[in-house]
Amino acid sequence: MGHEVETENRIVGRAVATPLPLGFLALLIVTVTFSAVELGWVPLTEGSTAALAALVLAVPLQVVACIFGFVRRDPVASTGMGVLAGTWAFVGISTLTSPPGASSPGLGVGLIVAGAALLVPVASAFKKPAAMTVMTLAAARFVATGIAEASASHVWLTISGWVGLVLGLTAICAAFVVEREGVARARRQS
Repeated sequence: MGHEVETENRIVGRAVATPLPLGFLALLIVTVTFSAVELGWVPLTEGSTAALAALVLAVPLQVVACIFGFVRRDPVASTGMGVLAGTWAFVGISTLTSPPGASSPGLGVGLIVAGAALLVPVASAFKKPAAMTVMTLAAARFVATGIAEASASHVWLTISGWVGLVLGLTAICAAFVVEREGVARARRQS
C-alpha cells in the first residue's frame, strides 16, 4: 500500500589504541643506542649499528605510530611521531654515510631545527603530560646533539649522550603509563 521502508546504514568502528607507547619504545632503543656511542661506552665504529637501529627499528615503528596518530585524529601523536621518524632517518643516513666519529655542521643545523619543530606538538600536549615530557626531552636531545655536531664539541656530545639516557628512561616510563591507561580504558569499554 505504498509503505516505504527507510533503512539506516551505520558504520561502527572499533577504537584504535594509542600509538604513543610504540613510538616511545622505539625512541628508547634508538636514543640509548646513540647515547652509548656518544658517551664512549662502545667504540665510535658502532655508530653504524646505532644508525641501523634508527633506520630499521625506530623509523618504521614511529612511522606506524604517526599513521595511527592520524587515524585516531591525535595531532600530538601524529605530528610528534612524524617529526621523530623523519629526524631519526636523517640521523641514521647521515651517520651511515660519514666516517666514524665525524661531526657534521649540516646535520647539526637539521637537528636544532628538528628540536624546534618538536615544540609544536609539545605546545599542544598540555592534556598529555607523558607525551609532552617525552617530546620536550627529545627536542632537548636533538638540540644538544645539533650543537655537538655543529661545533664538533666533545662536551656537547657528552651532554647529548646523558640527555639521551634521561630521554630513554622517560620514554620507557611514559610508554608504561600510557599503555596501562589504554588497557584500563579498554577494559572499561568492554
